[in-house]
Amino acid sequence: MKTHNDTQQDQLGRKIAIRLHDGAETLPHDITERLKVARMQALARRKVSKPKLVAGISSQGNALALHLNGDNRSLWNRVASLLPLLALIVGLLIIDAAQEQWGAQELADIDTELLTDDLPPSAYTDPGFVHFLSTKQRN
Repeated sequence: MKTHNDTQQDQLGRKIAIRLHDGAETLPHDITERLKVARMQALARRKVSKPKLVAGISSQGNALALHLNGDNRSLWNRVASLLPLLALIVGLLIIDAAQEQWGAQELADIDTELLTDDLPPSAYTDPGFVHFLSTKQRN
């Protein structure tokens, strides 16, 4: 979002750039060549700054996201990026094992109920028993 000050600064910058450009056209050839050589030397000597790891943060609704800079692909960064995936896989395996244990316990409880009930297990497979249960539920 631009403010009023940003617009004034942009206008001032444009005016200065126009004045410098106009003034550069009137300089003698030898001075423009020296300036060109000095610019090339300055560009060659400039320090390459180390990029920041986090370039920015964006938000959309209630979610935040970090945007990373550069090609920093060290071993630690690769391992750190795989940790959430590893945690997800371990969590899913734990949930699967718990569900399997719970299902086995539930089946054992049903078998115990069937074997200790007054009715023999063959009564549950009798077609008349299903009819008996449906009429019993209506009453």
